[in-house]
Amino acid sequence: MRIFLLIFWLPVCAAFAGQNVDVGRFSSGNTDGWAQKSFIGYTQYRIDDQQRPPVLDAISQGTASALYRKIKVDLTRTPVLHWRWRKIAGLGPVDENTRGGDDYVARIYVIKDGGLLFWKTRAVNYVWSQQHQKGEVWDNPFAGSKAKMTSQRDAEDQTGTWYDEQRNVVQDFKQILGMDVEQIDGIAIMTDSDNSGGQAHAQFGDIYFSAE
Repeated sequence: MRIFLLIFWLPVCAAFAGQNVDVGRFSSGNTDGWAQKSFIGYTQYRIDDQQRPPVLDAISQGTASALYRKIKVDLTRTPVLHWRWRKIAGLGPVDENTRGGDDYVARIYVIKDGGLLFWKTRAVNYVWSQQHQKGEVWDNPFAGSKAKMTSQRDAEDQTGTWYDEQRNVVQDFKQILGMDVEQIDGIAIMTDSDNSGGQAHAQFGDIYFSAE
């Protein structure tokens, strides 16, 4: 998958100690530690400080770019991923099982780096799906079984409503990818609409890992 290319060009931030591991502190009003990689144009990522607390605003107009942080997280201490998000303007109907429909108003990638063996890189993608019901899992149309998609939210969930999410990443990698993992190496956020040519708008709150 295109997102796999990101692992090679960003510096590494290690995060092992502490009760919680902050990945994205957007409520502090900045995107320190994050970088953007374009695939097709640039999704507009910016801090919306009119919200209290501030949040990350993401608008795609036929574009696809990822906001990415390369960070090592010790899952033996902090296996549970937390984030907040909401859909402002969603996409129309697309076939998410095809390359032409691989667009999402919001998605969170959790990446396990294969290092020099790049073909061993794997990812679980928590997406806001328009087609699949919550809990469904399918292969990414670009990367196949190396990047599994799972519907965290679906078309029945309300536009404009904030949802607080949490996932046990160790359990998900085992159940979804059949892998035992003790560490992940990166997190990426995407709001993209390049394949369908539409417009998508979402907002993201803070992202962090905890022990439970």
